[in-house]
Amino acid sequence: MAIEIERKFLVTGTPWSALSQGALMRQGYLVASPERVVRVRIEGDTAMLTIKSANKGISRGEWEYPIPVADAGELLALCDQPLIEKYRYRIPFEGMLWELDVFLGDNAGLVVAEIELDSEEQAFAKPVWLGQEVTADKRYLNANLLRHPYLKW
Repeated sequence: MAIEIERKFLVTGTPWSALSQGALMRQGYLVASPERVVRVRIEGDTAMLTIKSANKGISRGEWEYPIPVADAGELLALCDQPLIEKYRYRIPFEGMLWELDVFLGDNAGLVVAEIELDSEEQAFAKPVWLGQEVTADKRYLNANLLRHPYLKW
């Protein structure tokens, strides 16, 4: 089992936009509960099936498998609607990779940056465009944004 250790932050301003090209992602949830998530995601010509366990602090179990894009499209049709749609920007910064998501649809206006760490105590440099940390705020979990979109807060 892989362990995902992730910190999540709001993003301020747009100086990040010139640092990377965004890729459109469409994702849905076959299961979305506090105990587990089963997600299907299409990004370009690749697709993944991901299973995540409940959070324990900022860590949780994660299993991720490539699947055919055609299968992913069929699975997305089985997911709760509407899907989460966003542009993802991958931005290297001082030896780490930030994943910055610009949400669309009912979550338009929300921009969140995530960083995956090797340990919960790992130190990392923070880019100037990083805002408030929201790691512990469950509203910012993608599965929760489906049920309670940002525009309705």
